[in-house]
Amino acid sequence: MSQEKLIQRMQQANFYHHPVKEPIKIIQTHCSIVFLTGNYAYKMKKIVDFGFLDYSTLAKRQHFLSVELEMNKQIAPDLYLEVLPIYEENNNFYWQEQGQIKEYVLKMNQFPQENLLLNIYQQGNLTSQHMKELGKLVAKFHQNTVTNEYITSFGTPEKIGESISQNYEQTQKYIGIAQNQEQYEQTKTFTDIFLHNYRDVLEKRQTDHKIKECHGDLHLKNICIWQDKIQLFDRIEFNEPFRFVDVMYDVAFTVMDLDSKGEKTLANVFLNTYLEETGDWEGVLVLPLYLSRQAYVRAKVTSLLLDDRAISEEEKVKAKETAAAYYHLAWQYTQPSQGKIIMMSGLSGSGKTTIATKKARELNAIHIRTDAVRKHLANIPLQEKGEKEIYSQAMTAKTYQKLLDLAKILTIQGFKVILDGKFDRICWRHPVLEFALNHNIEFEIIYCHAPLDVLQNRLRQRNSDISDATPELLKQQQKQQEAFTEKEKLFLKQG
Repeated sequence: MSQEKLIQRMQQANFYHHPVKEPIKIIQTHCSIVFLTGNYAYKMKKIVDFGFLDYSTLAKRQHFLSVELEMNKQIAPDLYLEVLPIYEENNNFYWQEQGQIKEYVLKMNQFPQENLLLNIYQQGNLTSQHMKELGKLVAKFHQNTVTNEYITSFGTPEKIGESISQNYEQTQKYIGIAQNQEQYEQTKTFTDIFLHNYRDVLEKRQTDHKIKECHGDLHLKNICIWQDKIQLFDRIEFNEPFRFVDVMYDVAFTVMDLDSKGEKTLANVFLNTYLEETGDWEGVLVLPLYLSRQAYVRAKVTSLLLDDRAISEEEKVKAKETAAAYYHLAWQYTQPSQGKIIMMSGLSGSGKTTIATKKARELNAIHIRTDAVRKHLANIPLQEKGEKEIYSQAMTAKTYQKLLDLAKILTIQGFKVILDGKFDRICWRHPVLEFALNHNIEFEIIYCHAPLDVLQNRLRQRNSDISDATPELLKQQQKQQEAFTEKEKLFLKQG
């Protein structure tokens, strides 16, 4: 009851020692309340214990607010300020030391709510450029965030399974309300089979140091534009298994959130930008598991609102509809799909990447550029110009072999893949074609061409691209180019 009284008090302007914009708006989730006062926002943890999240005592709420402050200062230092105690004496609440500490709140700089990516989306202003910037930001965050032996231990199939199984256990009560029995059983079965069949893949993610201290809740409501840059905030602080996760767990949350809003094109831009920046194309193998998991966890936390007495009946009706949609999306991610390979071909500057990018967005395909693969193999930044040695015959062979390997593992799992390179030699094209034919994978070659002077002009004007191709290389490329075989022509389309 003390917290309920405090919530009422914090909605009154005269409680604060700074100017307040009235009326004070509040944002409620299943576990917290945020008070928007104008220049500052104050976050309070609700007195709840959901098992996976326990804020049931004052000491726990203070602890987790302090952890939240520390963790989020690492990624959004301009937003997060301090944890403050609130005192109570004679049924009145005070900021200064007076009586006993009754609650703690996290003080933050308040950004305009229209700057949330969720609200930018709802206004119809979320663009592909935003998604490219976000993909690069998340890639940088993952490259810099910590990992160690303890964190890596959370990446075992057993640990992952424990965390996901809790979702199923905690949502059984909503079967027949927001979920149906068949969807529930099929989604759970998919998870069980995936954890068994992809044990080797999940264990390799551990040895490749892909289990890190991530964000844990990376959807559009936890991303904003502040001080003219995209910022991530509100990292998961209350549960280590939700935070010590595969980097693709974070990526899947954003992709799922965009998918749930019908923004598959924006999701594709974000995903392909992230993959190109990190070179973690193998991570796509675990994406179905985490896409389903993230949709399911959004269904779960939305379902929890149905039990919250602070939520109105009108809000509960909406919550039920939202939860049902998320449960269905979680099930959709478990359904099989058909792989496809599109091979781009043509000289530098012929428009391969432009067409490949468009095709990737249309087909929701994984777009893999030889320029990016080559630089990741050479361990140099994408925007750094490569020296001659990375364009040696041996490195070129290694690059095309990597594209073939990625095409194999991804299309077998049902992903559509666009291989974006010159593919000017039969020896690079033939293994891809044979693999597709032998495994009944749909295959297509898109050949792009333009007059030599047009290609030269395009390369002269090119900037901010990871390709190192220059106009001087074109004549050499023309000489080396090998004509398509009769067999290849059966799959050939002009770009």
